[in-house]
Amino acid sequence: MKIEINEYLLKLFHLVKDLGDIDFFWGKAKLSRTEFRILWEVANEQCEGRDIISSELARRIGITRSAVSQIVAKLEKNGIVKRVGSDYDRKIAYIRLTDEAVETFVQQANEANEFAERVLAEFGKERLDKLLDESREFSELCYRLADPSKAAQ
Repeated sequence: MKIEINEYLLKLFHLVKDLGDIDFFWGKAKLSRTEFRILWEVANEQCEGRDIISSELARRIGITRSAVSQIVAKLEKNGIVKRVGSDYDRKIAYIRLTDEAVETFVQQANEANEFAERVLAEFGKERLDKLLDESREFSELCYRLADPSKAAQ
């Protein structure tokens, strides 16, 4: 039995994999995408002077509270985040970056932003805007067609 896969589907899979394999932190941080996303959410809240709890992280990222708890425990063990109890409710623990992690996160975000600026300078703003617009449109089309309830619309 031979299974044929559309050549464009294969090219899309390779493109997504290639983009996903780019290490924007140049080997300095070995984090899964979910770990990075958690840190990003925590850092953004912290920068705005707000705290975040694990149930909110789970809701934003689309994973279970148990998964968030496991990831936070690992990050806490590695000195990246800390849990801080609420002054008002002993059952609530806020998740914050450690001071060292904030410093590293800011430095690496600056390096990633410099990388993005180099890409923009070399690829061109107009081309990049067009690529991103068409990518978003293509992504929306794929989601719509992949969902049979939306394909009939």
